[in-house]
Amino acid sequence: MATMQDVARRANVSLSTVSYALSGARPVSASTKARIDEAMRELGFRPNALAQGLASRRSRTLALIFPAMDVGISGTVTEFVASAARTAKEHGYHLVLWPFGADQAEEIRDLVHQGMADGVLLMEVRLQDDRVDALHTAGLPFTLIGRTADVDGLTCVDIDFDRTTEDAVAHLVDLGHRHIGFLNHSAASHAARYAPTLRGQQGFREAMVRRGLEPHDVLCHESPGAGREAMAELLAREPRMTAVVTMNEIATFGATVELQDRGLRIPEDFSVLSIVTSPGVGAMSNPPLTTMHAPGAELGRLGVEALVRLVGGGPGGPAPVLISCRLEIGGSTAPARSPDRS
Repeated sequence: MATMQDVARRANVSLSTVSYALSGARPVSASTKARIDEAMRELGFRPNALAQGLASRRSRTLALIFPAMDVGISGTVTEFVASAARTAKEHGYHLVLWPFGADQAEEIRDLVHQGMADGVLLMEVRLQDDRVDALHTAGLPFTLIGRTADVDGLTCVDIDFDRTTEDAVAHLVDLGHRHIGFLNHSAASHAARYAPTLRGQQGFREAMVRRGLEPHDVLCHESPGAGREAMAELLAREPRMTAVVTMNEIATFGATVELQDRGLRIPEDFSVLSIVTSPGVGAMSNPPLTTMHAPGAELGRLGVEALVRLVGGGPGGPAPVLISCRLEIGGSTAPARSPDRS
């Protein structure tokens, strides 16, 4: 395995010059830097992130604040984390998890003051979020994966919930459905002003009202049993319902069981469209779900790239960057029965 000494000999420079080129601790001429880069490529030398960090007085670590113990790891989050970790590595950083909830701003501030990370990615964002204030006060570069109510001066990337819910309703209406329900996240997340819960609800309601249709939405805990109860509640509210949009991966499986136990065939009698999820999760259902694929991988890449720019003293980019979910046709949506149940 090649060492820094090997690189120095190949580039015909001193060991300290190689160190300065890697760490940026002192200026190195462009021609010398080019020789060192070429020597590293020829030798297959990969700089040690920790060594670079010690030289530059940086940790070479990016922290992902995500309360995984509270909400679990969904397929969408898995895509995000894998992409974020890969992008961080490409830029010479390690990605670590800080599992702090929205009520642990003080703990986050303590870690920041200890120099445990060069920058932070903040997930599970609320419309008003004390963690954002803590990071602002600490002066550490950070990027939001999500949006607070006021995004002025913040760098954030997020799902376009308005566009996503509009496209979901449009797909079902184009299939002839007129009585459509929406199965959302939990009442607790709504009370905590968790941004996706509120934006999903608002987007669905507005998409329905624009078409002269009555929206029916329900809040649901993240469990299959709660999904069954939520689906039963929607059908009790509107017996003519022929389709549901779900934004709760785990509860969706319970909702489909409830429909099938009632003798409703999917998709012949009832259509199910799962949004802000992944086709991989949808494939676990029978039939495979039609989904609107959450851009987890893209959000992870863009969030880390913006954070790396901020850590380097550059601009994070325009705020916010919004990405809509992409429709992936599965086996759970079909034209409404004719006539529509009425």
